[in-house]
Amino acid sequence: MERWIDQELAGCEFADERLGRRFGMLMEQLSKGIGRTIPLACGDWAATKAAYRFLDNDRVSEAEILAGHFQATRDRFDAVEGPVLVLHDTTEFSYTRENAEAIGLTHKVAKGHKDKAGRQRMHTVCGILMHSSLAVTTDGLPLGLAAIKLWTRKKFKGTNALQGKTLDGGKHSVNTTRIPIEEKESVRWLQNAQQSTATLGDASRIVHVGDRESDIYELFCECEALGTKFVFRTCNDRRAEDDGRTVYEVMEEQRVKGVHRIEVRDNKGKPSTAVLEIKYQKIQVCPPIGKEKRYGNLELTVIHATERGTPKNRQRIEWKLVTNLPVTCKADAIEKLEWYALRWKIETFHKVLKSGCKAEDSKLRTAERLANLIAMMCILAWRVLWLTTVNRTSPELPAKLMFTEAEMKLLERLVPAKDGATKKTVGRFLTLLARLGGYLNRTRDTPPGNMVLWRGMARLTDIHLGYCLAKDVGN
Repeated sequence: MERWIDQELAGCEFADERLGRRFGMLMEQLSKGIGRTIPLACGDWAATKAAYRFLDNDRVSEAEILAGHFQATRDRFDAVEGPVLVLHDTTEFSYTRENAEAIGLTHKVAKGHKDKAGRQRMHTVCGILMHSSLAVTTDGLPLGLAAIKLWTRKKFKGTNALQGKTLDGGKHSVNTTRIPIEEKESVRWLQNAQQSTATLGDASRIVHVGDRESDIYELFCECEALGTKFVFRTCNDRRAEDDGRTVYEVMEEQRVKGVHRIEVRDNKGKPSTAVLEIKYQKIQVCPPIGKEKRYGNLELTVIHATERGTPKNRQRIEWKLVTNLPVTCKADAIEKLEWYALRWKIETFHKVLKSGCKAEDSKLRTAERLANLIAMMCILAWRVLWLTTVNRTSPELPAKLMFTEAEMKLLERLVPAKDGATKKTVGRFLTLLARLGGYLNRTRDTPPGNMVLWRGMARLTDIHLGYCLAKDVGN
């Protein structure tokens, strides 16, 4: 399973060849021990010290680390046909440090106990924020990252800090909607749209997808300028059609144009069927007040999908989407809803980063070192997510595409087949790998997920290492 690393790192170019070699060695060590600390993954002090030096090198950044992966993502993008979804989302990595300023402060949380006056004690958390863009097919297969942005906040601030600002020492606070996008943290959405489009190359096949945080008019305009498409969830009721009405008012007047049934699970995991009433309408959407001179009107299609009735044990589904893709019938609207539903893939990617790769457990002391380490873990997290998905979408692929002969022999010996199957397919051997990680493989069990796969990968690595050492001793 180490062969995939060479493919992902082939496009990397460092200022020194020795850095490239060290990067390859460190990636191999981390891939063999997903979730382990750097000292445990490296195995000895010399390799650990070399890893720390690499992460702290001024000539190493997330751009150099991810360059090869971006190129591999583009190769996979070129190998598939049809539209490709670029899922965008932001996550935060929190750390506890005595010198929080070395990383950057993000927010304050309660310590869990109160002072003598009965007030809740608070402490400031430091951390790194990451806005990532994951390319996936319309079937949900993750092709890889197309863009990433890591940054820190050097001092504690947030939306309230922006709202509290005043103009020239005046008494009136600034309206945040009138602040240029370049001066706000949300500019990252535009930057990642630009970078991911440049990475993949063919703008006409790209569909950007984002949650309610992506409801940014400047982002709509940027996607139009780039020649890409988008499906974003909205939370703002914008002006429409220059007649004093808003988008929500226009949509309220529309009749229901279709009904769609989907399978959902409640808070307890119990499955049920939700009936969605679908409305869609092409609308002239106006820019925010104060930005009319810089941005013009956009002709967009608004899709509202609202669940009938009030369900028990879960929130009612109410999706309000906006897109620049053509929607002329119910099938087109359902397709856009299904594309938006794939957005959870990037949340799963962030979960693998934190729970599987243990990105928040690192003890590195500076933001620069942590950013480099997180960039490396992004490649590992994509690989785990890809393995999980390919097992569900293409289980009949030859197993030799992912496993060596030695690994297949070990899996067959360690995990006896229940059904006597002997096919050398991806689905069979990934199931064996998952069983090594605790997957039960009962008749009605869903296909194995990320957690059992990364546990199985870690166990297989240890067993394979012990097997190799035993052979050396025997010889």
